[in-house]
Amino acid sequence: MTVYIADKLPQQAVDELSDLGLNVENNPGASADDLSKGIVDAHALIVRSTVVSKDCIKKSPNLSLIVRAGAGVNNIDIQAASEMGIYVANCPGKNAIAVAELSMGLILAADRYLAESIIQFRSGSWNKAAYSKADGLYGKTLGIIGTGQIGQEVIKRAQAFGMKVVAWSRSLNEEMADELEIIRAKNIEEVASKSDILSIHLALNSDTRGIISKTVLSKLKDGSLVVNTSRAEVLDEDALFEELKSGRLKAGLDVFSNEPEFKKGEFSHRFQSLDNVYVTHHTGASTMQAQLAVAADAVDIIRGYVREGKVRNWLNRCEHTEAPWQLVVRHFDKPGVIANVMTELKDAQINAQELENVIFEGKKTACCTIQLDAEPSKETLQNIRTRQDEVISATLTPRS
Repeated sequence: MTVYIADKLPQQAVDELSDLGLNVENNPGASADDLSKGIVDAHALIVRSTVVSKDCIKKSPNLSLIVRAGAGVNNIDIQAASEMGIYVANCPGKNAIAVAELSMGLILAADRYLAESIIQFRSGSWNKAAYSKADGLYGKTLGIIGTGQIGQEVIKRAQAFGMKVVAWSRSLNEEMADELEIIRAKNIEEVASKSDILSIHLALNSDTRGIISKTVLSKLKDGSLVVNTSRAEVLDEDALFEELKSGRLKAGLDVFSNEPEFKKGEFSHRFQSLDNVYVTHHTGASTMQAQLAVAADAVDIIRGYVREGKVRNWLNRCEHTEAPWQLVVRHFDKPGVIANVMTELKDAQINAQELENVIFEGKKTACCTIQLDAEPSKETLQNIRTRQDEVISATLTPRS
């Protein structure tokens, strides 16, 4: 089995994959264009931020598993993967602390003018008066949008700085807010109206795309800071650009539209013309601690797939089919039993959409649960039940 690595992973992780007896193709400089040509020999693909397109998936005939060494999977064409029967898995939560640290770093940098101060020092200029005008963070209100693992890690750090926290998330209830010692807002607009700093920690989906809208930004008081270390698309970037250009708001961004897909090179962006925005290179998860944790998790997913045929954190699994009938077959655990049951269903033109077979202690008997797209006839059921040396019982029930 061949594993293709398209982004930089710690050498320890590469070695662990090799120790599993796998052929490892380690190409950390691979681009989206490289992958789109197909990775013909690869059975599994590990990526971080490199785009896995439909072309890559269609032109990689042996590919059966894609692992995102990180949480977000918007760089992977999941629909195309599903159409080709390819597992997509991710490694959530392993980089939460790293992203939270960068979020706080952007907040501190914007308040204390760190970048400007360092740039002037390196150019031989001294301007203490200009950089002695920080507001300070103590007593300020931090608004958090999204209270998942990253949001909660930011909350801990903000509270350590003596900041008040007001937050909104679909999953945030009063009990959780009390545990976190934060104020729960009714909506995003309320968070914005109460915040000195707005920090965004949302996954990208159809509900969150553009959720930090022009209206939300307008609720922020003059001089407020917007921090986004999640996904560029959750924020109305045009509206933010206008607010920044006017000088009303400041921003700290680890993500932005039209990010370069290449690893290194020249590029241009409209934010480069603004001096009230701090932009980092989409490196929120890029600490050695986080990379080791994420890489170890990615290796563990590959290990489970190789040794047990199971994919942990499988994202594109259909959680519930529309199969209206369930057939439970208790049977003796010996070769050909399930195959014979499936042959009967095939002859009746009935599709088994889900199947699970479990073994009882002693390994003499088993139970197979099959979800069916049509009701088997009495004759088909009788054919299954009368296999006396194979089938103990066969029970058909409708699924509600």
